[in-house]
Amino acid sequence: MTENKNEDLQEMQMLDQSLHNLLLQKQAFQMELSETKSGLVEIEKSGEIFKLVGELMIKVGKEKVKEELLSKEKVLNMRVKSIEKQEDSIAKRLEELRNKFSKLTK
Repeated sequence: MTENKNEDLQEMQMLDQSLHNLLLQKQAFQMELSETKSGLVEIEKSGEIFKLVGELMIKVGKEKVKEELLSKEKVLNMRVKSIEKQEDSIAKRLEELRNKFSKLTK
């Protein structure tokens, strides 16, 4: 019984760390997504668009940049949704272990 408790505690700690890491990743993707959306808004307001390539600033077509940002937005949305699914799965398992652990300690 004690061995199971230790295994459950270790799994809970690992899951908690995984959940924490996922939240950090999700936050980074959400921030990048927000910047991408902001870029799309700014493109609509702008006449000319310039892109930084290395140390050079190059004039680019508005539609090309818009297409790139829309594609990036799509990928980022998929990544966030994927992380949310992983989050839900880990959170459920963590809750199961917490319930199990609390029953064992009573």
